[in-house]
Amino acid sequence: MNFLKTIVAAGLVAASTTVAFAADITGAGATFPFPIYSKWADAYKKETGNGLNYQSIGSGGGIKQIQAKTVTFGASDAPLKAEQLEKDGLVQWPMVMGAIVPVVNIEGVKPGEMVFDGETLASIYLGKITKWDDAAIKKLNPNVKLPSDAITVVRRSDGSGTTFNFTNYLAKASADWKSKVGEGTAVEWPVGVGAKGNEGVSGNISQTKNSIGYVEYAYAKQNKLTYTGLVNKAGKTVQPTVEAFQAAASNADWAKAPGYYVILTDQPGEKSWPITAATFILMHKDATDKAASQEAIKFFRWAFKNGGKAAEELDYIPMPAGVVTLIEKTWAAEIKS
Repeated sequence: MNFLKTIVAAGLVAASTTVAFAADITGAGATFPFPIYSKWADAYKKETGNGLNYQSIGSGGGIKQIQAKTVTFGASDAPLKAEQLEKDGLVQWPMVMGAIVPVVNIEGVKPGEMVFDGETLASIYLGKITKWDDAAIKKLNPNVKLPSDAITVVRRSDGSGTTFNFTNYLAKASADWKSKVGEGTAVEWPVGVGAKGNEGVSGNISQTKNSIGYVEYAYAKQNKLTYTGLVNKAGKTVQPTVEAFQAAASNADWAKAPGYYVILTDQPGEKSWPITAATFILMHKDATDKAASQEAIKFFRWAFKNGGKAAEELDYIPMPAGVVTLIEKTWAAEIKS
C-alpha cells in the first residue's frame, strides 16, 4: 500500500493546497478505481497545477455524498438506473473498466494456480463449503495441495460496488445464491469477516492464513495477493488478464443503455473474464458550484485523452474511443455550465 500512499500524498492531498482562485475538484466513492484515479490525479496535478481530492470510501458512500451535494462528483461501481438518475438530477457515465478477482492465502499456492467456478464460490460464501479440501474444490484443483483447514471467508463490510458486481455474478452462477442472498452493494452475508474497502479486504487476506476474499485486480497485484482463475460462461478456465477483461467488455452496447447502465459480469465468449466491471462517475446536471463542476469535467476529459496508458499499466481497460465521444456529447447536452 506504500505505492498508493505515495501517490495520494503527491496527487490527491495536494488538492488542499490548490491556489484560492482555482476550483477544488472533490469526489468520493468507489475503492475499485482508487489506484487509477490516484495515478491520474498525480499526473494531472503536475501538468495543470490543479488538484483532485478523492475519498476512497466505497460506492455506497459515494452515491450518498453526491446525492447530498457534498462533493463535485460521486463514484460508484454499481450504476444507478435511469429512473434513479432522473429523480436525483444526476448524469452518469462509465470512466474505466477493470475486473474483480477471487484471492486466497493458502501456504504453497501461487497466483493463478487455483481455479474456481461460480457455483463453488457461491457455496463457500453461503457457508455450505467450509474446508479447503472439500470435494468440490478438489475436483476443480486436482493438482493443488489443499489443506484440511477451515476456510476464513472475507467480504466487504461497507456499501460496495465491488460487492454489487461480485454478488451479481454469484446470482447468475448459482440459483441457490440468487434465492437466498441475491445481489446488491450490501447484502445479508451468511458467513464471513467484514473488511472496509478493497484496501481492507486486501490487508485482511494478506494477514490471514487459509482465507478467501474478492478484490479489484490492481489491489491483488499491488499487494502480491494470490489470485485465482475462474471457469467462465463458456466453460473455459481463464486467468485474470487484460485480454480476458477486454474480451468480456467487447460485448457491451453502451450506446443503447439508458444512463450507460451496463453490467459486464458473466459475459459470453471463450476468453471472457466472468467478473469484469465498469466504474461510473455521477454528477449533478445543474450543480450548485458550476465552476467546480466544469473543473471536474476538464479533469475527466483530460483522463480520457491522456490516461489510457496509465490505466493499462494498472490492468484497467480504457473506455473505447467511440464511447468517449458519446460521453462527451452527454456532458454537452446534460451538464449546465
